[in-house]
Amino acid sequence: MKIIICLDDKNGMLFNKRRQSSDRVLCQRILSMVGDRILWMNEYSRKLFEGENGNIQIDEGFLKHAGEEDYCFIENQDTAPYIPDATEVIIYRWNRVYPADMRFPMHLLSAWNKMAVSEFQGHSHDKITQEVYRR
Repeated sequence: MKIIICLDDKNGMLFNKRRQSSDRVLCQRILSMVGDRILWMNEYSRKLFEGENGNIQIDEGFLKHAGEEDYCFIENQDTAPYIPDATEVIIYRWNRVYPADMRFPMHLLSAWNKMAVSEFQGHSHDKITQEVYRR
């Protein structure tokens, strides 16, 4: 599986069980990257992609169902148990620091290769950074 996650500059994911930020250009970019493959997420994340077309599958246990070539958009779940099964982790950074009480464990990617870094302008963010990690 390929994991997609959004983080602030201190690897924050959530604050008080809510996403830190969102950006519609980022959602469109994710759907373009996924193409015809499956993009798994839970109901909480589905709200971000309202009105967008794509091969989106909704399931609260989606991380257990994803195939090797499937993408998983994770916002409000502990990612650590699933990193060993992932072949790729795609991180989108907001390039800001938000309050956070749930963080992504970056140390789990210490043995991974950072394959690419790119930046683009979002709708509500002047700069969003994409980092791609592979085993």
